[in-house]
Amino acid sequence: MHDTSLLCIMAGIYIHIPFCKRICSYCDFYKSTVLTFIPDYLAALEKELEIRQAYLLNEPVETVYLGGGTPSLLTSVQLSGIFNTINRYYNLSADCEITLEANPDDLTPDYLGQIRKNTPVNRLSIGIQSFHDGDLKLLNRRHNASQALSCIRNSQSLGFHNLSIDLIYGIPGMNTSQWIQNLEQAFSLKIKHLSAYHLTIEKGTAFHKKLVKGDLKPVHEDESLNQFAVLRKMAADNDFIHYEISNLAREGFFSRHNSNYWNEKKYLGAGPAAHSYNLISRQWNFPDLKKYVHAINRGEPFFESESLDDITRFNERLLVRLRTMQGLDADGMLRDFGEERFQNLMKSVEPHISGGYMVREGRFYHMTEQGWMISDGIIADLMQV
Repeated sequence: MHDTSLLCIMAGIYIHIPFCKRICSYCDFYKSTVLTFIPDYLAALEKELEIRQAYLLNEPVETVYLGGGTPSLLTSVQLSGIFNTINRYYNLSADCEITLEANPDDLTPDYLGQIRKNTPVNRLSIGIQSFHDGDLKLLNRRHNASQALSCIRNSQSLGFHNLSIDLIYGIPGMNTSQWIQNLEQAFSLKIKHLSAYHLTIEKGTAFHKKLVKGDLKPVHEDESLNQFAVLRKMAADNDFIHYEISNLAREGFFSRHNSNYWNEKKYLGAGPAAHSYNLISRQWNFPDLKKYVHAINRGEPFFESESLDDITRFNERLLVRLRTMQGLDADGMLRDFGEERFQNLMKSVEPHISGGYMVREGRFYHMTEQGWMISDGIIADLMQV
């Protein structure tokens, strides 16, 4: 079955909270450890949300997502202030999905109680990453395995039942047996959603520096593929639907916010480095906290933008749709991009179908399990220039 949330018409708001107490070894998102800058940032964020209130044309906002960085570093009072501003300028739907990303060690019973009482947050996305202390130390996470377990149980006991957790596979030194233990632990906790990411080593991260020095040995490709296959099987055995290449959930608990991105819906991104998309152009805020705050306070431009041509929209649709369970709508590609591009796409698709990496069901083309394992290469092959 397909989760109907994938088909909803929606607009979304993303708020980037760029603060961290500690930088993880693998992270390449924009962040800052200067926590004393939080009040200045929140004041600028409020101004941005006011300035950009017309961006979504007063369409109903079905999802709000606070990501980071570490949004759970903010107090419940600070979070409440953000939501008051959003409610003042935007049209939130009655059943809006409101997600807070959180670190396990922030989710104490007291903090969870305050969030429950003082904010409209109804979904938590918790950065567990692993239930093994050795992995967490290597990743430079600030929590331990015991805190990972207790924060989930505490969240559930205080009424947060729509829980998503992040896990990482392909960690150097992690074998398939350890990955299975992580998944067994996750599913035993009765979570509703799992985001499982293969570790990627990006330039500028601590892991990349170690890799260049020869102090870090990446996981062998066969081990990575085996861990992905284990993820697929164990998810199915636990009634989780693998609805996007890195996301799995029980029926009815797909991430509505992320589905917004994959289905090319409008979204407003606020905060440094946040991106916005209104179906015509894309905007991205300055990835520099001080520059962002300074520009907003002076009434100067604080973002850059680009209009999307047909080729860019064509390639972006391939990129996002082929990552999902539903796949790529052939009729939509023909309608929106014309006969010539459509026929070129069909020629490019055929070898991947013959090879068992893609299938067609009705008007949709999607990856097989084997295809998802090499999806980056397939999507690159299908893109047009």
